[in-house]
This record gives sequence, C-alpha cells and structure tokens, in this order.
Amino acid sequence: MQGSITLQRPPGHAPRRPARLAVPAALMPDSASSNLTQPPSPSSATPAAPLSARRVEHAARATMALFFVNGATFATWGVHIPTIKARFGLSDAVLSLAMLAVAAGAIAAMGPVGRWVGRVGSAAACRRSGLVYALATVTILAMPEFALLIPALIAFGMANAAFDVGMNAQAATVEASRARPIMSALHGMFSLGGMTGAAVGGVLLGLGVPPLAHAIGMAALTAAVTAGVAPWLLEDHPVQQPSAHHRAHAVRALWLLGLMAFLGLVGEGAMYDWSSVYMREVAQAPHAWISAGYAAFSGGMACGRFGGDRLRARWSDARLLGGSAWMAFAGILLSLLWPAPAATLAGFTLMGLGTANMVPIFFVAASRLPGVAPAEAISRVARFAYIGLLMGPVMIGGVAHATSLQYGLGVVALTMGWIAVAGARLARPYLSARKA
Repeated sequence: MQGSITLQRPPGHAPRRPARLAVPAALMPDSASSNLTQPPSPSSATPAAPLSARRVEHAARATMALFFVNGATFATWGVHIPTIKARFGLSDAVLSLAMLAVAAGAIAAMGPVGRWVGRVGSAAACRRSGLVYALATVTILAMPEFALLIPALIAFGMANAAFDVGMNAQAATVEASRARPIMSALHGMFSLGGMTGAAVGGVLLGLGVPPLAHAIGMAALTAAVTAGVAPWLLEDHPVQQPSAHHRAHAVRALWLLGLMAFLGLVGEGAMYDWSSVYMREVAQAPHAWISAGYAAFSGGMACGRFGGDRLRARWSDARLLGGSAWMAFAGILLSLLWPAPAATLAGFTLMGLGTANMVPIFFVAASRLPGVAPAEAISRVARFAYIGLLMGPVMIGGVAHATSLQYGLGVVALTMGWIAVAGARLARPYLSARKA
C-alpha cells in the first residue's frame, strides 16, 4: 500500500461472509432494485467468530474517526464556497446551481450506493469511498473552469453519499454488536468534525493559506485516517432470507421512516439556511448576535447527539423520538411567538436538541429491518432525508415570500408537530424491531 507501512489484521477479525440478500424490487419505489441479485442461502454463510468487547470498542473508535473526518472534509467544501464564487465570478443564482449539484449527485447515488455497500460490505465500502471522497475534495478546488466544476461537484456529492452510507452501515453493525447504543454519539462526531473543519478552514483563510493547499491537506488526513482505521472495522452481520411478512413489514417501515426523515430534515435545513435571516429580520438582533442563531441550533444538536445514547439506553427509541419532536416543536413555537433575540436563541437551542437524535433513530430502525441489508435500508431513508434537507429551505423561502418568514418557519412547527403527534406512534412497531 503506502510505502513500507504494513497494516495487520487485528485479532478477532471475522472472516468475510458471502454477499447479503439485496432488497426485493417490491420493497422499494426505485425500479432499479429489480436488478439486484440473490445471494446464497444464509445457511451457507461462514459462522461468525464471537467478538470480544475490546474488539468491538476498537471498531467503535474507528467508526468515530470516520464520522469525524467526514464532517471535517465536508466543512472544507463549505468554507471555500465564497472562494469558488469569487474565482469564477458567480452570481448568487449560479452559485445556488453549483451547490445544488452536490445535493443532486448525492441523491442520485443513494440507490446504487446502497446496493454496492450491501454487496461489498460496509468495511470495504468505507475504505474505498473514503479515498475517493478525499480525492474529490481536491478536485473541486483544482478545477480551472466553471464548466468542469459542475461535474466535479456532482462527483463530490456521489462520493460523499457512498462514504455516508458505508459509515452508517458500519455504525449499525457496531451498535448491534454492543450492549449499549452508540449511533447518536457517532453522529455527534460528524457534527464535531464539521465544526472543527470550519474553524480550521477559517484560520487557514486568515493566514493566507491557498485553498488548494488546504484541500490537499484535508484530503491527505481523510485518506490516512480511512486507511489507518480500516483494519479495525467489523464485517457486517449476515442477512436472513425474508418471509412474506418481513417483506410487507419492510415496505411499510421504509416508507414511514423515509417520510419522517424527510420531515425532520426539512426543519434541519430550514435552521441551517434561515436562522441567521430570522435573527436579523424578525428578532431584530444586534449585528453581533445574528450568527448566534445558527450557533445555538448547532450547539443544541451537538449536545443532544453526545447525550442521546444515554437516553436511548434508558428509554425506547419510539419514546425518545416523540419527546424529541415535542421539544423541537416547543422550541420553534417559542421563537415564532416570542421573537425577541434571547427567546429566539433559546428556541433554536431547543430545536437543535429536539432534532439531534432523529436521524440516528431512523437509521438504526432501518438497519434492523429483517431480511434487508442495512446499507440498502439506510440508503433509502437517507435519500428522503437529503431531499428534505434540500427542499426545506426552498419551501420556507416560498412561504416567506408569499407571507412572512414567521409563517415560513411555521412549516417547521407543522413538521415537528406531525412527528410528535402521529409519526412516533405510527413508527413504534418499526423502531422496536430487531433483525430476525
């Protein structure tokens, strides 16, 4: 591999198992699922060697490192959006098109990526997609012409989707191998990586470090971490042949989980894009407070994720989802009904705390569905989530243009309210499911 460095397979590393069962076409709205092949019967799978607690904890730390560098790498792109705008002289409208290219690449890749990760395994997928993701980050800032930038951004979005699905599938395997939950903390590491990457990027910009040099350094770190932790990742658990009952169960579950992921990410996307505008135009906050709205939401989300696994261990996921949605609903309602700067910041913090554990809960529930490869199930739910993240700010902007921004953010209150009142109750049978 790299120079004379040799990575040894850690003790207790389970042998590779045969390819797992792909999702039948009837389970998904994506017709491409019909191209999936059926693997050997589970009875032919090599029995899994028992994993020690130490081995599983090594895998957990390795997965944490992947989530961290993923967030930091994506933040590198975010930091240099103004750089790209200035380099090519882009208008706001054209810059929006460039940003849309990243999301479009990720959404388009979700279906194929889920099948690919299910076929090669999440450990191999993380190793390969992490290296491609690192290279794609450099490519964005190396493009000499705008015509070449758009394909590079689409490729970046696709690589990010592959890395996302791979590491979340690995996270599901790690959580299933542990006595206590860990998915929320892993997503907290992604948030921490994003904040760290943004802070480091800002410092480097202030020091005059060339953007391409920054991207190369971040890509080298991502590639090194991905290659370094790969031997410690776990092999995925084998997937059982689904019964007719399991197929019907998975159909209902994936549609409902996808709908709730869409609604949850509508609110999250709205906070990312509109919180600062709300602080300035509605709350009429002092200039120094304007960015505090986004910081309050992000800080609440990070705290909620790092504390979420303790709550998941104490309560059921269904109960935590309902409570989280009520907290988010209360937070956004506080900001709408009392639009003073301090009250708005408190409301945005509650919104961050409330939405923090939604995506981890949805991904874990999808990964537990009997007869469905975790990577494929996660990729389907993630596709809905990406669409919500993309459409949320646009929906809020449309309503705000026709009425006011307060009514626009009222859409977020409706989405959180629906999850609290109906979504958590309807999803209860799927949130408590375990693989058969």
